[in-house]
Amino acid sequence: MRVLITGAAGFLGSHLSDRFIAEGHEVIGMDNLITGNMDNIAHLMGHERFSFFEQDVSNYIYVAGPLDAVLHFASPASPNDYLEHPIPTLKVGSLGTHNTLGLAKAKGARYLLASTSEVYGDPQINPQPETYWGHVNPIGPRGVYDEAKRFAEAMTLAYQRYHGLETRIVRIFNTYGPRMRLHDGRVVPNFIYQALTNQPITVYGDGSRTRSFQYYSDLIEGIYRLLHSDEKLPVNIGNPVEMTILEFAEAVKEISRSESEIVFIHPKDDRITDDPKVRRPDINKARQVLGWEPKINLAEGLTETIAYFRGRV
Repeated sequence: MRVLITGAAGFLGSHLSDRFIAEGHEVIGMDNLITGNMDNIAHLMGHERFSFFEQDVSNYIYVAGPLDAVLHFASPASPNDYLEHPIPTLKVGSLGTHNTLGLAKAKGARYLLASTSEVYGDPQINPQPETYWGHVNPIGPRGVYDEAKRFAEAMTLAYQRYHGLETRIVRIFNTYGPRMRLHDGRVVPNFIYQALTNQPITVYGDGSRTRSFQYYSDLIEGIYRLLHSDEKLPVNIGNPVEMTILEFAEAVKEISRSESEIVFIHPKDDRITDDPKVRRPDINKARQVLGWEPKINLAEGLTETIAYFRGRV
């Protein structure tokens, strides 16, 4: 296959590029580096089956030659990033999705959209199945990301229904691992950085909010299977093991052998406005149609991730 991966210099895009290269495919990476990092793909530069273009996919994009698949992973993904770049976030979810869909249509390529569990917003049911429509504040500070992804899903399904384009949609739940940015504001790098530097591990609120954390390799496997499947509607890919943020902070402290104190803070800013109280994927569909479920437990994944960050603090 010859595939285009947008957001290729990002955390997930770079690991996805690795997987396609390892499977013998040719990868064209594209990223405007607003949140991506060339260090993530430095090992691929010069590879005979990898090429890279620094470009904003919200603008017109051109790729010479045939394409078998387009995987749209370009977007700021952490609250810090999309609160700092609200308009680019909306544009990459709307214009970027439109441009990449148009490219896939012109090339006769299969299209895979990286969506998110944030389309469920602050959910009123738990766990969240793909049939749940969500509970989203469209005009809140997080709406720039949530609604960009919800629009992207609608646009993708419109191309499928109207143009007959082969499309796939993955709804990604909290994912962690090497190549995350140390200071991107998400809970995993935040806690690990604080633990490794023996600073207080800062838990927002009382720590009772829940998340479900999956290791990146499990996600990449699920995405690869989804692209090659016949499933045309969204599929949750995540780890259904739910835990509180306080429990996660305690796990980071224990595995990193940190002496950090866990403290509770109550920031009064946009980072926690509309922050979901619970988050847990229903993965029955992924099990049934992809034969997929996560393999890496939290202790294994955190051990690898902490080792990665230990050399970078």
